[in-house]
Amino acid sequence: MDKKYELNVRLFKALSDTNRLMIVNMLSYNELCACKILEQLGITQPTLSHHMKILCDCDLVKGRKDGKWTHYSLNGDTVSNLVSFFHDITITDNNCMCKEDEKGCYD
Repeated sequence: MDKKYELNVRLFKALSDTNRLMIVNMLSYNELCACKILEQLGITQPTLSHHMKILCDCDLVKGRKDGKWTHYSLNGDTVSNLVSFFHDITITDNNCMCKEDEKGCYD
């Protein structure tokens, strides 16, 4: 299987949770301290840590320590790559995986 699918499946899995989608939405505006994310979501600190670990492990979010606080931001390169990948598999038939097959999808 093509490596691009394997690389992006982790991102889609990370985004398959309501809280994580809301975190990404919050971070799309600006870097945020974990305490601000906690305030907005109304979840516990251990739950936030779990979600942030998943988002950071797939490189969608970056964490920056500042004393006892961690500030989070989106990784712009990862976001751009994910958007490009999703565009390629849904919009343009030139990148259809069937093109690699001798028969094609519709033969």
